[in-house]
Amino acid sequence: MYAQNAYNTYKTNSVNFASKEQLLLMLLDGAVKFCKIARQAMEEKDIPKAHENIVKTQDIFYELMITLDTTQTGSWGANLLDIYDFIIRRLRDANTKKDITIMDEIIPLVENIRDMWNEAYKVSKVAK
Repeated sequence: MYAQNAYNTYKTNSVNFASKEQLLLMLLDGAVKFCKIARQAMEEKDIPKAHENIVKTQDIFYELMITLDTTQTGSWGANLLDIYDFIIRRLRDANTKKDITIMDEIIPLVENIRDMWNEAYKVSKVAK
């Protein structure tokens, strides 16, 4: 019981005191995790669990779309919005069809986005 409370406190503090950049990386780590859980659930024919985790991933990408300030990002921001939109649509297709091959297509893309933002975060920390 104590260990669980300590973990919950740690997790809450991690989110409450994280920078915007760290929160972005946490969201993307979650997106990767939820995609993989959804894929595994599809393999196991656990339809509710697959659906739940795909929706969680879509929600993360909707949030990323809403918070991306394209007035500051130029054309690369618009391109990133298109990629986020593509991911959301393909996740919808995977969810509707319960198609593992679509998840196999999307998971590396989500990982690449996470890795890209992680690299950008590292570069920005060095530049400061």
